[in-house]
Amino acid sequence: MSGWPTEGAEFTWSRPTRQPGPARSPVPPGILQLIDGWTSNPAYVENKFTDVLAANALATALSPNYAPGVNLLRAILLDESERELLRDWEELTEAGIAALRANVGPDVDDPRLTELVGEMSVRSERFRHLWGRHDVHPKRPLVSRLRHPKVGDLELHASKLAIIGTDGLILKVLHAEPGSRSAELLAILGSLAASGANQQLPGSDDHQAVDEQ
Repeated sequence: MSGWPTEGAEFTWSRPTRQPGPARSPVPPGILQLIDGWTSNPAYVENKFTDVLAANALATALSPNYAPGVNLLRAILLDESERELLRDWEELTEAGIAALRANVGPDVDDPRLTELVGEMSVRSERFRHLWGRHDVHPKRPLVSRLRHPKVGDLELHASKLAIIGTDGLILKVLHAEPGSRSAELLAILGSLAASGANQQLPGSDDHQAVDEQ
């Protein structure tokens, strides 16, 4: 790690930057079928470097950065529209960078990690600051507080599930409290996605699953 630098209301979506990672284990077909069947819950699969490998339609409607080929850590730190979406941006960036350290474990010389850390150390002052703290115990908010340009403010719970038999793939599912205003708004967003009304959001017409290249 010594070679990595360390520190001394309405909006429009920008198109996510897709940068495929190295060859890894693909998303199991059963997982793809599972998330496609969840029409009421945004769900996506990421690897330990926060590269998105698969996402269902509702996840991509929630944010075009929940789409195959996007690195979520890069998007959260560098995409201004993602910062507008995440009302708890500071807490989420802190948790995300600590989680990256925890997830990679001893694989500190992995080329994908070296590439990501090198890029973010140059492009993001916040990354340099948080990476330099060497935190490995992420403290994520229990509820993700979002401000969506189409449906407004939502509060969603997030569940993270390890996918057994893969190279560290993680399934993340978002859900609202039953009967809540957020559940109502999420249903409206799902209807918009199903009807194709969200096609103006860049990224919504991309493939919903990819293997890492």
